[in-house]
Amino acid sequence: MPKKAMEVLTETMFYVLMAFMRGEMCGIEIADFIDEKTNGRLLIGPATLYTILGKYEKEKLIELTAVEGRKRTYRILPKGIEAYEEEYSRLRLCLADALEEEEMRKEKPYE
Repeated sequence: MPKKAMEVLTETMFYVLMAFMRGEMCGIEIADFIDEKTNGRLLIGPATLYTILGKYEKEKLIELTAVEGRKRTYRILPKGIEAYEEEYSRLRLCLADALEEEEMRKEKPYE
């Protein structure tokens, strides 16, 4: 059965929401945040970024707060904070499971 829209976020989608946890941002600020936070490991192009922002706006996770020429500034809404926190929790559980499996492999390595 297919997942509902926005049920599990891609890595890029997660980092976009993470950026908004710092406050209102425009696209360039979001891209710079992601580049700095991941030490260049994850780069986001304008097409991908604005596709994500459009989805988030449609799903009421963010809202447009200002337009200055081509610059658009957005802020996160309560539903967006909830989506971020749910994904953060899901990722923590995945990591806990992986760490548990790593410990089990140490105790009983593959033969």
